[in-house]
Amino acid sequence: MNQLLKSISFIFHPILMPLLGVVFYFSKSPRFIPLEIIQAKIISLFILTILLPILLYYLLKNIGRVHSIYLNTTNERLLPLFLNGCIIILILNRVLPPTEIIELYYFFVGILISTLACFILAILKFKASIHMIGISGVTMFYIALSIHFSININGTLALMFVLIGAIATSRLHLKAHTNIELLFGFFIGFIPQLILVNYWL
Repeated sequence: MNQLLKSISFIFHPILMPLLGVVFYFSKSPRFIPLEIIQAKIISLFILTILLPILLYYLLKNIGRVHSIYLNTTNERLLPLFLNGCIIILILNRVLPPTEIIELYYFFVGILISTLACFILAILKFKASIHMIGISGVTMFYIALSIHFSININGTLALMFVLIGAIATSRLHLKAHTNIELLFGFFIGFIPQLILVNYWL
C-alpha cells in the first residue's frame, strides 16, 4: 500500500502539471494551429518545465540546499520556488506571450501566482501541498476549456477529481502533509485559475 501511494505521489509530481495542461489544450482546441508551432511550444515547455527543473534540483541537491524531490521542509522550498517563478516568467515572455495563445498565457499566469503564494507561505513557515496546487490548477483549467470550447470532457474531469482524492490520500498516508496544508494547496492552485478565467473565457 505504501509503495502504491508513493508511486501516485511520484507519477503525478507537480513538475508535470503545466505540460499536461498544454498538451490537453492542443489536443482539444478547435483552432487551427500549425503542427510546427505546436511541436515547438511543447518541446520548449518540456525543456523549461521538466528538464531544467530536474537539472536545477540535482544542482541544489549537490550543494546541499535540498534533500528530497518532495521538498519536505519550508526552508528547502524557498530557492526551488523562486527559481521556478523565474522559469515561468521566462515562459510568459518568450514561449507563450499574450499575443499568441491567450488561454495558455493566462494558464501560466495562474501558475505564477500559485507559485508566488506558495513561496510566501514557505517564508511564513507554512508548507502548502505543491502536489495539490498542481493538480487542482490543471483541473480548473480543464473545466474552463470545456466551457470555452463547448466540449464534453466529463470523463476527463471525473478522472481529475479521482486523482485529486488519490493524491490527497497518498500525501496524508505518507504523513507528508496535514489536512489544512492539503486544503491550502488545493485552493492556491484552483482559485488563481478561476479568477483569471475572466480575462480569456
